[in-house]
Amino acid sequence: MRTRPLKVALLGCGVVGSEVARIMTTHAEDLAARIGAPVELAGVAVRRPSKVREGIPADLVTTDATALVKRGDIDVVVEVIGGIEPARTLITAAFEHGASVVSANKALLAQDGAALHAVAEQNGKDLYYEAAVAGAIPLIRPLRESLAGDKVNRVLGIVNGTTNFILDKMDSTGAGYQEALDEATALGYAEADPTADVEAFDAAAKAAILAGIAFHTRVRLDDVYREGMTEVTAADFASAKEMGCTIKLLAICERAADGGSVTARVHPAMIPLTHPLASVRGAYNAVFVESDAAGQLMFYGPGAGGAPTASAVLGDLVAVCRNRLSGATGPGESAYAALPVSPMGDVVTRYHISLDVADKPGVLAQVATVFAEHDVSIDTVRQQGRQDGGGDASLVVVTHRASDASLTGTVEALRKLDTVRGVASIMRVEGE
Repeated sequence: MRTRPLKVALLGCGVVGSEVARIMTTHAEDLAARIGAPVELAGVAVRRPSKVREGIPADLVTTDATALVKRGDIDVVVEVIGGIEPARTLITAAFEHGASVVSANKALLAQDGAALHAVAEQNGKDLYYEAAVAGAIPLIRPLRESLAGDKVNRVLGIVNGTTNFILDKMDSTGAGYQEALDEATALGYAEADPTADVEAFDAAAKAAILAGIAFHTRVRLDDVYREGMTEVTAADFASAKEMGCTIKLLAICERAADGGSVTARVHPAMIPLTHPLASVRGAYNAVFVESDAAGQLMFYGPGAGGAPTASAVLGDLVAVCRNRLSGATGPGESAYAALPVSPMGDVVTRYHISLDVADKPGVLAQVATVFAEHDVSIDTVRQQGRQDGGGDASLVVVTHRASDASLTGTVEALRKLDTVRGVASIMRVEGE
């Protein structure tokens, strides 16, 4: 075993960073045995030194992250501060000054992953980010390495534990959205400002990363269609149960049938109770991968939290340190397949549409005519009069597979019918 330790700079010492530092210390001998050399925490960059966790020597703490990553003796920089800047500048500086990088920064990688990979390769260094998508779940490396010789056609997953907890509570207890969110906040699953989770910004960033790796093509955050789950109601869950489904916030990355393009989207969707993702409960994550040779694979586990995320960070750290010792680098991202990312309008799936309509003869015929005129085929229809004796009724239409653009045109035409009072909800049906 080499005696000179590999030196690690840690950027950020919050929930995840403090766990990384703790594991590096308590598991030092195991890490050294797995790597072939000891690893040493050489510096910890923070904004507020007074908040650094116990157990980290004061002489390692600095507020000058730039100076830390530019030190010539740093072998690996672990970035867990999040956000776009200063993380992007610090990671770039690390590559240029001889260090490889392990990151958990989904927002930055979704926006600038290709550019960062280019800088890493120009400098002969590694960029690993297993922790950026699904916490402790091994997912990036299987997609990038284990399935490198296969053709991945679809990645369908629950990649945000907060939203899955909320939707699971709404499904299992009949709670409304706000009640379930309040419980998630009380338990620490939701932030004080849950916007990034419930409006699907977090999941969209992860979808961009997954799509880029699965299809080996450049997919940026702006390419991902995003729809949050704040409008999901108890009535939607009731409709889903009548269809033998539940509702999940899904990240969906697909290769077109002709192989000429890809799509990436995040939105609430109904999935059959028989689908493996339907049984993912609480704050857990799971990702379902479909490929030509391997078939269907599912990756499941805790998707957030200090210790699970730190586990993924340390796994990357071991791989990068091994590469450092051997003089090799891991798989790069320079050779992309030039597949375009199709707009949401081209996406084809099934739809569940709930309409408020006049309760009188002929309404169903009018609605069916509109669907036919827009070339959207109807699978099932369910009509129910109001229990309070009012003059309106609920009409639920489930379509066969149709494009988002054709469905949009259909809904616009439906709104113009005198007999349609309003469109109560529209939800996609996935996982057939």
